[in-house]
Amino acid sequence: MRLEKKAIINELRTGLERASFVILADYRGLKVRQGEELRRRLAKLGVRFHIVKNSFFKLALPEDHRAQVADVLTSPTAIIVGAGDVVETAKVLAGFQQEQRVLTIKRGLLDGRVLSPADVDALTKLPARPVLLSMLVGTVAAPMTQLASVLKQKVTSLVYVIKAVQEKKEKPQ
Repeated sequence: MRLEKKAIINELRTGLERASFVILADYRGLKVRQGEELRRRLAKLGVRFHIVKNSFFKLALPEDHRAQVADVLTSPTAIIVGAGDVVETAKVLAGFQQEQRVLTIKRGLLDGRVLSPADVDALTKLPARPVLLSMLVGTVAAPMTQLASVLKQKVTSLVYVIKAVQEKKEKPQ
């Protein structure tokens, strides 16, 4: 194999090792301007959009993932690779797909798990990561807030009882 090909495969392999997700898409019909626009949108999220030969991609993939994606590597395939928020990436891809009607999701890999096109579509319906985190914090904090409120009420009640006793003792009989 020529050095240029080895360099491409090694660069792709390095990108795949750093990535937390990979989305494969059919890009037939995608014009150069559309591809550049999609790259710009994805770059804002720290995600890369590659078009490489399927054979290079197969060689760059870890051995255990090759069988999982081999059936979709029969037609032109674009590779969307990133380590950021997969939900936001899926939303950008879905928005681009609706606007341009040229991109078709084939498969995805998320932290070693295989995603079908329906799974990737389901990701678009999830709230963004900061919203999910705030929901989690709210869920965890709610019982603590309720406990603090109950304890505050008990302390307040105790203060009122002590104050009433004090007033009763101070009153001349």
